[in-house]
Amino acid sequence: MILPGSAVVVTNPDDTYYKFQGTVQRIADAKAAVLFEGGNWDHSVTFRLSELELVDAKAGRKK
Repeated sequence: MILPGSAVVVTNPDDTYYKFQGTVQRIADAKAAVLFEGGNWDHSVTFRLSELELVDAKAGRKK
């Protein structure tokens, strides 16, 4: 379930932000505002929930 604060990745291959990872800021009307942060820029974009997938926060961590 995608909730505010969740890390997500954009799964729509036709979107400019395809495979970008960001943080959900808010959800309303089956859409989510996702914040992308990178170096010297921050950008908030709205996506349909069907275009997003949760990122496994534990993936890639070494014990």
